[in-house]
Amino acid sequence: MSDCLVIANPISGRGVGERTIPRVIQLLKEQRVKFDLVRTERPWHAAELARRAVRSGYRLVVALGGDGTSNEVLNGLMEAREAGEGEAAMGVLCVGTGNDFAYGVGIPKDLEEGCAAIARRRTRWIDVGLARGFRYFGNGIGIGFDAAVNVFASRLQRFRGFLVYLIAVLRTLLFYYHSPMTRVELDDRTIELPALMISVMNGRRMGGGFLMAPHARPDDGLFDLCIGGKMSRPEMISFVPRFIKGTQVGDPRVIMARSHRVRVSIQGSGMAAHADGETLSLKVQEMDIEVIPQALQVVY
Repeated sequence: MSDCLVIANPISGRGVGERTIPRVIQLLKEQRVKFDLVRTERPWHAAELARRAVRSGYRLVVALGGDGTSNEVLNGLMEAREAGEGEAAMGVLCVGTGNDFAYGVGIPKDLEEGCAAIARRRTRWIDVGLARGFRYFGNGIGIGFDAAVNVFASRLQRFRGFLVYLIAVLRTLLFYYHSPMTRVELDDRTIELPALMISVMNGRRMGGGFLMAPHARPDDGLFDLCIGGKMSRPEMISFVPRFIKGTQVGDPRVIMARSHRVRVSIQGSGMAAHADGETLSLKVQEMDIEVIPQALQVVY
């Protein structure tokens, strides 16, 4: 019996996932990897398959897809761990639009290199975030503007890669202007401001190319936060290239912070929120987020 299960999302990457499966099978066989492969059939199926894989004795569970597939597999593995059912390492073969989780933990984007990493099985321990009442996450939580961008990006079916998110950012700038009074409670201080966005990062990047937390490390036991206050639309536009380069750090209009725990309270009707690119809610008013240090092994 193989101890490696590949969970493939056939609709990831705007349908590229299904077309990629034969290539992945060939590459893994060339690397002499013994594996089983199963396709997802519905939302959250990857999480169910990952948890079942742990119970069945698989020691490595590989997500073949994008950030959404990776997030589901991560949740299945963490649920199995929390329930005392066992543990397995996680791998990723990138087929998605953003691949931000893989980028943050050092997993190669190239499929051939990714399959070689699966064969090599070099691992590292990473932290995992938990948004209580919602789900686990590996890369980051976005509340406000970047979550609205994520909603727009999910509707753009004609494009792939970073271009999807860049177009979504520009469209969001035209239609989104929401900065409610927000309270952000950290380990050592409380911040109150009219917030445009709050990014709680374990990784460094969101949207396939926006460096929300350019100095973040996924294994230091801390979240890196990027909090944007109220801005005019021209100011927001001027920040787009800076977030691509990560040079927003140090600007007084953007607060960078680190914390083990984060509690966000939003006045009024709340704001949209996502975890690893998966929309959690369009009207979040409160969220409690904590880091679980060194919780998951990933193959890189």
